[in-house]
Amino acid sequence: MSNTTERPEQFFLQKYGLSTSSLESAIGRVLGKRIDYADLYFEYQTSESISLEERIVKKVSKNISQGVGVRAIAQEKTGYAYSDDINTDQLLVAAKTARYIAEEGGSSGAVPVRVTPPSRNLYPVTTPPIEIPVEEKIKLLEEIDRIARQYDPRIKKVMASFSSEYKIVLIVNSQGAVTGDVLPLMRLNVSCIAEEQGNRQVGSFGGGGRREFGYFLEERRFEEYTKEAARQAILNLSAIDAPAGVMEVVLGPGWPGILLHEAIGHGLEADFNRKGTSAFSGKIGQRVASELCTVVDDGTLPWRRGSLNVDDEGTPTGRTVLIEKGILKGYLQDRLNATLMKMPLTGNGRRESYAHSPMPRMTNTYMLAGESNPEEIIRSVRKGLYAVSFGGGQVDITSGKFVFSASEAYLIENGKIGAPVKGATLIGNGPDVLTKVTMVGSDMSLDSGVGTCGKDGQSVPVGVGLPTIKVSELTVGGTKG
Repeated sequence: MSNTTERPEQFFLQKYGLSTSSLESAIGRVLGKRIDYADLYFEYQTSESISLEERIVKKVSKNISQGVGVRAIAQEKTGYAYSDDINTDQLLVAAKTARYIAEEGGSSGAVPVRVTPPSRNLYPVTTPPIEIPVEEKIKLLEEIDRIARQYDPRIKKVMASFSSEYKIVLIVNSQGAVTGDVLPLMRLNVSCIAEEQGNRQVGSFGGGGRREFGYFLEERRFEEYTKEAARQAILNLSAIDAPAGVMEVVLGPGWPGILLHEAIGHGLEADFNRKGTSAFSGKIGQRVASELCTVVDDGTLPWRRGSLNVDDEGTPTGRTVLIEKGILKGYLQDRLNATLMKMPLTGNGRRESYAHSPMPRMTNTYMLAGESNPEEIIRSVRKGLYAVSFGGGQVDITSGKFVFSASEAYLIENGKIGAPVKGATLIGNGPDVLTKVTMVGSDMSLDSGVGTCGKDGQSVPVGVGLPTIKVSELTVGGTKG
């Protein structure tokens, strides 16, 4: 597969017996009198999953998927058809179907195409993780199990998993551009269950990205993940019930950026704003956050899980400033919404697979660092909550209301971190919570590489990030009044 890193178009043409002329004919067949834009999206993906539980290998699976999706856009209407059989005949059938779904019209003939390779490679992986022997991955999971059990005798159950994929894509559009990419991806997860006198608690951690398998072995990162999962599980054994009420809340750096992603990021995607259903609709140029807050979406960070050389429409990804010093600057755009809103493309057109039409999605979304010392932020709180890590959450895009459960949190009392708490949930409104940010730390960090985002039934890998921040007032749901 090594040659596909540079020439994915050759991979598809040679493997499936296609030709430049068949691509040109297919695009031509999609175009009709009232079709504004069309594209073809080819995908070949190999994926693997291995899991270990109770010292036993529970699952080893390897899958190959392939297909092509054809899209036709006529003003606001989109026609989409796909096939898991890649050949010239099926391609032409899908092209004709997509055109008729969007707008019936006659064919315009062949469209000349030209290859426009990405100008960069953000993830130059020499040996894709999926090509590493399964035995090596199982050995790693067994070592993780051993380390976790040695951490503390109260660790009673260990679950570890490794997953990877290797995806080759090719996008051909009605403007004649042919763009391809090769996307490696891997993820390692560890979960530990601790038990003491009938009290059972869970701790989880993991990481990954578009990297070599050796990344986990460098500096024994897998051991760091393992000990962190075990530490969380043991810590939660001594956690007390979380208080309930309105209080100051400090969010820790890194993964707590998931709250920013869900409560703010989705509301800044262009489709919701074009339709007027986002809490941020029509507010470009207005203050929507504290002047301490600058939020960006950046798909160009090397090796990151949410990064892409080009998005799933063939547009180069970029660094998009969404909120600058509290002022809303723009939205995340795919081609359809950028055209209808008469705004520039941002490289955020993403799809789960060839069977899905693209939509505006986040890549790596984070808040820039501020000037406050993280210790200062803690010292400034007389009584509140320090949330270090989150589990699940929900958000309503229209209202901006969210609910998040904290998987690791502590009381703050008189400027000092106190007892760990369990059962804490954060309840608030995304646009409102940003206006109540009163301190932003200098310690911005990105998550370790485990984020997956869901929208309209599609899942894509993403990254999040946050410095330590203080929110002056947030509702905490707990069990203690």
